Amino acid sequence: MPRTALLRDSEAKLQHILQHSAQIFANRGFAGASMRDVSRSTGISLSGLYYYFKSKQELLYLIQKKAFTSVVHRLQSELPAVSNPQARLKLFISNHLDYFLAHPAEMKVLSHEDDALEEPYKKEIGAIKRRYYNLACEIFEDVTREKTAGLANPRIAILILYGMMNWIYKWHNAAVDPSAEELSETICSIFLHGALNGRNGATADGPGRNRLSLEKIGTPE
Repeated sequence: MPRTALLRDSEAKLQHILQHSAQIFANRGFAGASMRDVSRSTGISLSGLYYYFKSKQELLYLIQKKAFTSVVHRLQSELPAVSNPQARLKLFISNHLDYFLAHPAEMKVLSHEDDALEEPYKKEIGAIKRRYYNLACEIFEDVTREKTAGLANPRIAILILYGMMNWIYKWHNAAVDPSAEELSETICSIFLHGALNGRNGATADGPGRNRLSLEKIGTPE
């Protein structure tokens, strides 16, 4: 966890450090970046950084924690107002895209540095990711509840959905490509046409049988 001294400092300063750290980790990779790189980028002395943070690992942990908690909390706050299952799925997609298109460095770090985080940080982030993953499971099961034949394997469907969302940062250009809202419409349409009509991975017992075993897929684990 952050040192007590950090809690006494300004939130703006913390966000400044985390944003620069995310950009450095995204550009150089976590293993190739150093606290000295963060110091140069933020304009904060190396000793000042170590006053607030125990290690580079702690910075990676805080980047991941902020990203996942922000996405999960916003989704949980908005879902109760939406009852239609497909509209809930679209909200899930648009919420994910809205955050990560606004934070492409963080998205790259989460996608590429999943294995870099060590204990005890890994366990805490894993718990947050499981909450997010389980929300996706519940939303998908609501969409498919009334359809019992011709369904794609639920686990595969969710893996594909996360794959569609998590790699957008590789090609998205805000100057020419659609907004998060427009992209969510497209992804939702493509996903539903495949997930609700796929047959190769369908189970004999329908979607209720597979409770979507947890697996590393970039975002949740």
